Amino acid sequence: MRFGLQKPNFNFDYRGDDTSQIIDSLKKLATTAENNGFDSFWVMDHFHQIPMIGKVEEPMLESWTTLSVVAGLTSKIKLGTLVTGITYRYPAVLAKVAATLDVLSKGRLFMGIGAAWNEDESHAYGIHFPPASERLSRLEEAIQIIRKMWTEEPSASFNGKYYQIRNAYCNPKPIQKPSPPILVGGGGERKTLKIVAKYADACNLFGSVETVKRKLNILKEHCKSVGRDYDSILKTKLGIIVVDDDRQMAKEKIKQIFKGMPEEQIREFAVYGTPEDVLREIELFEQADIQYLIVDLDPNRELEALDVFTNKIIKKY
Repeated sequence: MRFGLQKPNFNFDYRGDDTSQIIDSLKKLATTAENNGFDSFWVMDHFHQIPMIGKVEEPMLESWTTLSVVAGLTSKIKLGTLVTGITYRYPAVLAKVAATLDVLSKGRLFMGIGAAWNEDESHAYGIHFPPASERLSRLEEAIQIIRKMWTEEPSASFNGKYYQIRNAYCNPKPIQKPSPPILVGGGGERKTLKIVAKYADACNLFGSVETVKRKLNILKEHCKSVGRDYDSILKTKLGIIVVDDDRQMAKEKIKQIFKGMPEEQIREFAVYGTPEDVLREIELFEQADIQYLIVDLDPNRELEALDVFTNKIIKKY
């Protein structure tokens, strides 16, 4: 099992409007994660904070700019978006942005991409938000364009229903060969997981062990239908993990994060308990075929939670 760290908010402890301190806090978090053995560092691709995490007006840094800064602060840890919404940027431009990050980070891009879901955010920014079926079709075209931009010489062309490019150059190409890995986020059973089977290097799911098992069985069937080796796809899972030597204290901490949410619903998003409880749950996810956990930690005590997770969980692997 490998571990990535996601930073879902930017509510660092700064005074008033002095947001200049955000960079220092971000540096501390990213470099500590790298030094503590995390394999990757992820940010969401949103312009507003999302409902499950906080208030819409809370600080939210633009994802690709943020990762470029983190690239200059670190040297080994992989850098990814979890996930970038395809409607937010034209695919060829996104391919260029991502290739630039791979070059400037010396080959550390792990590109997460999805169909986008935040309708309110899209309308607020004047971004076209088509129905889900169209967004998924756009995602499928976009992944093909991105791969072409990264790999074809001397330039790339594509003529799809929604996107067209002609003689588009992407130089320099990404450092990773044949291309940086592409992770598709989401567990839509009919369309999203089929896109994973056809095009992705990795999937990203959330949910309980039983939910993940069902999704991966469906992915396996899609792989059979398109002739893809299921084992060639990296299976990742996103979730909040809270570890405390006191089981009751872990439960109280998770309730602070998910205020008012029923415990059975929390279980779809979070793993919490003593180190032994959490390790046992991780083992169940491993048995379900999950190979990579991307974790959110307790936002109320992030650096402390990072050290606890490192010492109690990562060091066991």
